Amino acid sequence: MILRMANLAVLILFASIGAVAAQSAKPSLKVGHYESSCPRAEKIIRKAVRSATSKNPGIGAGIIRMHFHDCFVQGCDASVLLDPTPANPQPEKLSPPNFPSLRGFEVIDVAKEELEKVCPGRVSCADIIAFAARDASFFLSRGRINFQMPAGRLDGRVSLFNEALNFLPPPFFNLSQLIANFKAKNLDEDDLVVLSGAHSIGVSHCSSFTGPLAPNPPAMDPAFATKVLSQCPLLSPNISGDPTVMQDIVTPDLLDNQYYTNVLKHNVLFASDAALFSSQQTSTKVLENAFMPSKWEMKFAKAMVKMATIELKTAANGEIRRTCRVINN
Repeated sequence: MILRMANLAVLILFASIGAVAAQSAKPSLKVGHYESSCPRAEKIIRKAVRSATSKNPGIGAGIIRMHFHDCFVQGCDASVLLDPTPANPQPEKLSPPNFPSLRGFEVIDVAKEELEKVCPGRVSCADIIAFAARDASFFLSRGRINFQMPAGRLDGRVSLFNEALNFLPPPFFNLSQLIANFKAKNLDEDDLVVLSGAHSIGVSHCSSFTGPLAPNPPAMDPAFATKVLSQCPLLSPNISGDPTVMQDIVTPDLLDNQYYTNVLKHNVLFASDAALFSSQQTSTKVLENAFMPSKWEMKFAKAMVKMATIELKTAANGEIRRTCRVINN
């Protein structure tokens, strides 16, 4: 009797350990995750992205940036989508790296609303962002960047204003700071250079590259600086008077490798862009990407998938939100 009770206690202990392990284990991402639970999921998301980018390519650029900003803060868990609440009046969405410049939230809303009609409670907002970023890359590259995105992420319940400031690299970072920032997220120098190519699409607010905290104009080609700065206010810009300029004035609506040619010519806005040409190793990577567009496209796709695995939530700290802007409870 005593032996049987001891054996039962051991079984209960192992069952308890197994339950804890199941809760703490990271979700296993796979391509085709929703084939059974929500077969139309990826088509619904792609339709929303296609509609938005056909009207305004800049929205697609915003979605790609949203994917980056989401994954670098709290991991790829859609924390960047959470709206302010009385309990959390300052989420990361309102932090300076995101507000007012981050765009594309309404596209995620459209996709989520349709998904909840078709298969309620099945598709996470974090997966919607990852799929939408993939689809935006496809449409903005005219189909040249085409890849599969594994899914199975859970949505987080935490979103903190200060963490966006702490983990997102500002545009005035030097190369060593950028490398350290990416390394902290398990991304290497090649990922840094490759993902920076997303600056070939979209716009930037003048406040991001002018003023005392962004000493960029000296690094710019003088003619380029004159052209760009003529579009910016003379006084310190603010939210109501902060114009935007194209990040790539050559192919502004196309996600391509033109960015690297711009880096070589010093026709870039940010000190962090110019920094890529400040070491032999990263300079070599810039040159390769400038002259080998197909290779850069493949590397960009691979880096996007790699980034989409940062710090995934578990069943213990994640959920599938019914609405992307608020947690379930």
